[in-house]
Amino acid sequence: METQNEIDYKRIAEAIEYLRLNYKLQPTLEQAAQHVSLSPFHFQRMFKDWAGVTPKQFLQYLSIEHAKSILKDKQASLFDTAYETGLSGTGRLHDLFIKVEGMTPGEYKNGGEQLHINYSFAESPFGTMLVASTTKGICYMAFADDDEAEAFAELQKCFPNATYNQFLDAIQQNAIFIFTQDWSKLSDIKLHLKGTPFQLKVWETLLKVPMGGLITYGGLAGNLQNPNASRAVGSAVGDNPVAFLIPCHRVIKSTGETGQYHWGSQRKNAMIGWEASKAFAGV
Repeated sequence: METQNEIDYKRIAEAIEYLRLNYKLQPTLEQAAQHVSLSPFHFQRMFKDWAGVTPKQFLQYLSIEHAKSILKDKQASLFDTAYETGLSGTGRLHDLFIKVEGMTPGEYKNGGEQLHINYSFAESPFGTMLVASTTKGICYMAFADDDEAEAFAELQKCFPNATYNQFLDAIQQNAIFIFTQDWSKLSDIKLHLKGTPFQLKVWETLLKVPMGGLITYGGLAGNLQNPNASRAVGSAVGDNPVAFLIPCHRVIKSTGETGQYHWGSQRKNAMIGWEASKAFAGV
């Protein structure tokens, strides 16, 4: 049975998709509310609680033109300035430094043998997530949707010889706080990843795309000083083992379309919209 949070998430995600597809028509509050079977008053309140802005404000930036303007803007923004000075975003993000630490060759070769992994399930604005960690950091993060057993089986495929313990530790808790807390108050979030050197480089480069920002596959390849590697970059983005924290949802097509996403294009649109609302509101 779905929780109220899951029901609300689906309604808001559907509303965001509706607004994204119909922004040129500037739908009214009543039209958007009717689309998700809510009264205008209830919809307005739920939308603002979830996204931090009103539906009318959301229309101002949730559009293809907004995506293109982010990509084409070459002026130094607050985000760009933070990035150029080694930060991951605005001043509110300056304490959130994400360090990518590759697995040792032995851990990679042995499928996680002698590796102890804690894991837990947690609610996010975008659905239930499975979060897993080692003593070094977050090693896996994925959406569980309707089947927690299947989600855990996918985790086991990544580390077939590891020892598992269903336990919410401080590393996982700190990562989950990214959805609800002031980012400037978070401790460092560390990642413990296994992958090829190229994959690790792509994921590390993704971490430099700020919240509220977008990048194309070609742009990501260019940042890697390998402009002809768009296809390989796309594969590495698709293999991202840590949903949201490594922001593969910020990679879009060169046309400005959001494109596909491992956990669903509607969820990707919701993530982009949620982050845009936070950046727009200065959160």
